[in-house]
Formats: sequence, C-alpha cells, structure tokens
Amino acid sequence: MCGIFAYCNYLVEKDRKSICDILCSGLQRLEYRGYDSAGIGIDGDTKKEVVLFKHVGKVAALRKHIAESKIDMSKTFVSQVSIAHTRWATHGVPSQVNCHPLRSDPTNEFIVVHNGIVTNSGELRLVLQKRGYKFESETDTEAVAVLSKYVWDSQPEQRFTFTALVKTVLTELEGSFALVFKSVHFPGEIVTARRGSPLLIGVKTDKKLKVDFVDVEFGSAQDAEKQLDTLAPPAAEGGLLAPPSLGSQTLARSQSRAFMSEDGMPQPIEFFIASDASAIIEHTKRVLYLEDDDIAHVSEGELHIHRLRRNEGQSAVRAIETLEIELAEIMKGKFSHFMQKEIYEQPESVVNTMRGRVNFDTHKITLGGLKQYLPIIRRCRRIVFSACGTSFHSCLATRAIFEELTEIPVSVELASDFLDRKCPIFRDDVCIFLSQSGETADTILAMRYCLERGALCVGVVNTVGSTISRETHCGVHINAGPEIGVASTKAYTSQYVALTLMAIQLSEDRISLTERRNSIIEGLHKLPSQIKQVLESDREIQQLASQTFRGSRSLLIMGRGFQYATCLEGALKIKEISYMHSEGILAGELKHGPLALIDENLPVIMVMTRDSLYPKVQSALAQVTARKGQPIIICNDDDDSIPANARTIRVPRTTDCLQGILNIIPLQLLSYHLAILNGFDVDFPRNLAKSVTVE
Repeated sequence: MCGIFAYCNYLVEKDRKSICDILCSGLQRLEYRGYDSAGIGIDGDTKKEVVLFKHVGKVAALRKHIAESKIDMSKTFVSQVSIAHTRWATHGVPSQVNCHPLRSDPTNEFIVVHNGIVTNSGELRLVLQKRGYKFESETDTEAVAVLSKYVWDSQPEQRFTFTALVKTVLTELEGSFALVFKSVHFPGEIVTARRGSPLLIGVKTDKKLKVDFVDVEFGSAQDAEKQLDTLAPPAAEGGLLAPPSLGSQTLARSQSRAFMSEDGMPQPIEFFIASDASAIIEHTKRVLYLEDDDIAHVSEGELHIHRLRRNEGQSAVRAIETLEIELAEIMKGKFSHFMQKEIYEQPESVVNTMRGRVNFDTHKITLGGLKQYLPIIRRCRRIVFSACGTSFHSCLATRAIFEELTEIPVSVELASDFLDRKCPIFRDDVCIFLSQSGETADTILAMRYCLERGALCVGVVNTVGSTISRETHCGVHINAGPEIGVASTKAYTSQYVALTLMAIQLSEDRISLTERRNSIIEGLHKLPSQIKQVLESDREIQQLASQTFRGSRSLLIMGRGFQYATCLEGALKIKEISYMHSEGILAGELKHGPLALIDENLPVIMVMTRDSLYPKVQSALAQVTARKGQPIIICNDDDDSIPANARTIRVPRTTDCLQGILNIIPLQLLSYHLAILNGFDVDFPRNLAKSVTVE
C-alpha cells in the first residue's frame, strides 16, 4: 500500500522549504494507503549532490525531522527534481535504512522510489554482490538502485541517456512495480516506469498546452532487440552479470510538442508524478496516465514517453486529460469521516463492481478473469472459501447461493484457523481467497498452502497488483475504489456482489436455473437505487443510536439463513469503531443458550426481512418479546405483519440472496453514529490497521 510522489519544476523559482512542503503534502494525500515510514530525496547545494530525509512513522514526523535539520531551506532552484515515498514494509522491517528513497551507494549516485515487488531481487542482489557491490538494506528496491549504478559503471567511456540506462535496468526486472529514478549524473532529469502498479503525471503551466497529447517514442526493432539482450541471465558466467551493451540508442526522438510555447521556446512548467490522483489534484487537473511498460522522461521542461518497441495496435500518443474530480471529492468532501463517505458511496461502488460484467438486457454475466477456468471450477469436488474478518462474512453471506446454483459443496474457513488445522486440500478442490487489500497475511499463507497442494486458487480483491491478485491462478477485482476507513463498508457490499456474480456465471450451463438467475440479475439491476433509499433513513438511525443504544454496554443482533452473515458483520462493525460488545446470533440457536441473556434491559436487533425462513424468525421474535425483550426490527418497508408497537428500521425488498446488502447498511450507519456519540476516532479505531500484513 505504498505511495509515490515526485515534483519537478523548470523555469519556476522555488525555495527548498517550498519544495519540501510540496513533497510532504503530496505524501499526506497518500496516507490513506497505509504506511509505516516515509522519506524524500531532494537536490543538494551542488548539482552533484542529493540529500535524503527518512523517518519511521507518520509524515508529520518526517516534516519535523526536515525542519530540525541544518540544511539551508532558503536556497532557491529555478529547475530541480525531487522524489518522495510512503512505505508499507514488505522486504525488511520498518527502519530508516529500509525506508525509501533507496540509494545505490553512500554518495547517492542513483536513488529510487518503488511501489510493488521486484520478484527476482534476491537473484539480482546475489549477482551484484559477487561483482563487489554493497547492500545496506533488506529491501527489494535497493537491488534496482544498485543495478542502475552497475549499468553506469560498466560503460565509463560511453555517454548515453538516462532513459537508455533505465531501459537496460528494466529488462532485468521481474514482478509488478512503479519506479521513479533520480541521479547525480543527470541533474534536472527524472525517469519513471510502470509495470502493473499505477502511475500518473500532472502538468501545470500558466499558458495552455500547445497540444493535449504526448507522442510515444519507439526504438527501432534493432535497438529493441539489443535492449532485451543487454545482460546475461544470472546463471550465466558463473552467476555474474555480463557488462551491458547499450547499442547505438538511436531513438527516434520527436519534439515534445505539448510543452512548447507559441513562439517555440520552452515555457515555465511544473510536473507532479504520483501513484494516485489525490496527491496531484490540489496542484493541477491536467494529468497523463502511463500505461504498462511506459517509460516517462522529464528534462528541461519537456516530457517524453518511451517504449522499447511498438506492439501491434499500440497507441502512438498518450492523452493529457482533465480530471473531472475535485480534491474534496477524492478526500472527505462534504462528509465528516472517510467511513461515512464510503457508506454513502455504496450505490456507486456496487455499480462499479458490476460495470462491464452484467448485461441486464440478455441476463448474461461475464467475469473475464475467470473465463478460461470456468470448466475446471464446474468440475471441482468442492469450493473452499478462505478469508478473515469482513471478507469472511461476505463468503458466509453468499455460501447458500453458491450451493444452490452450483450444487457443489462449499466450506467457508477463517484463514488463520484453516492453517492451524492444516485442512486437507486436494488437486480437484477450488480455493477462493478474499481480501480487500490483497495483502492480508493469514489469507496469503492459506493461499500458498493451497497452491503447494495443487488446488486451483482464485483471488477476489480490491487492490490491483496486490499479492493475492498476483499469486492466484485467476480472480476478480471488486473495483470498489479506495477504502480508507479501517472498518470496511463498501468493500463488503462489493465483495458480496462479486461473489454473487461468480455463482451466477458458474451456473449458466444449467437451464433449469435460468429463472432463478434472471430474478437475481433483476435484483442486481435495482440494487443501487434501493441502497440510496436505505441511506435516506440515516437521520432516523442517528436518533435511534442516541436514544436507545447510548450508554449500553452490550448488544445482540440475530437473524437466520441469508441474514446470519448480516448479524455477524453488523456486530463486527459495532465492535470495531464504537468499542461496544456486540454479538451476532443465529436465531435458530436462541434456545440453546443466548435466550438466557434476554430481559428488558438488553438491546436486541432482529433482522426479519421476508424470505422462506420468515415464519421461523417470527417464532424467535415471539420468544424474545415473551421474556420482556424490546427488539428493534429490521424489516421490509411493505411488511404489515410487524407488531404495531415495535420499533422498526424499514428497508426495500429484493431477491432473498441480495437482501443482506440492503440490511447491512443500517447497521453500518448505526455503528458510525454510536462511535461519534462516544467521541471515538471513526476512521482509525484503536489497535487496528487497514491492512493486516502480519499473522
């Protein structure tokens, strides 16, 4: 969940303090991604000097560290480049030496910031160490910085461009990454590259750009072949890298037309490079999105984009787009907290999960990530879901519809318990792993356990390029958008929708279930408007929180069938952010113990929406009221069988297997308002992190 930010100015005077403020502000816009350390790399007092500031902890601590340094903050720069990064530890513990930017040597010849993972960093490190190069950190990124120095040192008599050097480095890297390079050998220049991880460039000028695109500069076929054959593989020459042969580097360099003024002269300009638009939008709305394998080079006020070769159908330009969003929309906007914003984003987030996948006219589901594996999944012996927390609840919520539509046995496992038991897994099993971040440690370990045993592994994640998305055989991205609040809300409903789509697609070869599938798809079509309708009851739920639950120390939530997962997830939300003890109970188990708790003082919520089990939940309601319980009932807005004196939260009616999506929203709102009433930090509850990356 790392974040990249870089800043370049040309013919725009900035003092060092302003540059540091821009970098730190950019990093703070990326704080929601999760991180444990932060750092920046800026120009020193000479062109051959780079100064690094790194600090474990928050960006605010980095700001203080910079302010306390003895460096001259009043020094001005007409042209400079600087880079910054927030790191979430993957290779090596959070420490100053492991913090980005990573350097090639103690003189900072090359510095690099990096998102993603270089999967062959261990091999590169070993080979470079044999060549005499020293490493000081445990990170995979340092191998990229040291490799850059090796390429430079290996050609002392040949002058070549920064772009050519980076291309040579990239041909040796495996994995998914976004990289930004800075070097004392190329003052005023910066090179970025992406493969799998997002990266965009913002452009800020006083005058309108001459054209709204940038030409892509392709090397010739001959140059491309030379680039791809620059270094011998690590196994060759006794495990030593061969000196790189950079070739002629005769790139067909076109004039960067976008960045020239009307008279053909360079104009004052600023560039902002980031892994997320949220870090750029406060400076400019004019942005260019890099595509996979693009290499962008900024120098002397111009931006050039390079590729090793032109692929068939590859566009020769990259458009400079205008962001339609405002900074307030990316951040909290009109909302007081990220969690509140994300609850209200659910009408849009469920649409994004379905976009391009559901044809409501033909009642057809297409999940491209699963397409070639559908026959294998349909022939499997059983489906095993593995997840933690909220993701586990979304698996429970959809287990019944999977079993109904596929007629395949389904088990749902907590990832940690799954590993503790060493659950038997076979080659004809299909294992599905859910995680919002794709980096949940227990779920990743469970996934690797199943991979070792030959099972087909499927990932369902919200984060593109995450570990689970990379290491599973296939999968589905839920496309819910960034979720910043620790208590998951829109990711839960999007996971619910994504799994339902998966169940429908797996059953499309069963003609007898056509009517059932069509009714669910019709329900999905109405879902966004129904969620908006539920959100309109926010004020009523706020009053309920203040009048009924404030001061209570415990809460029971009970339901049955499809709604058992709703009870568990609602109870988890209340525990997470309001710190009230809450428990989700299967209504069928009421007589087996929980009924002893019921009296007139214990708050109870009953999820009692219409489905085939409605009479059984009515029986549970009668048992509760007979013991002087005064439950609040979540029921359908057209249900007239609810006792007249009962307190109710009304929700629209939808298909039984989708009703849990509508029912959970009042409980999300209730947990939010309870936390506010008690004065707790809604977005960052104590003792919890957004992405649980350790067991």
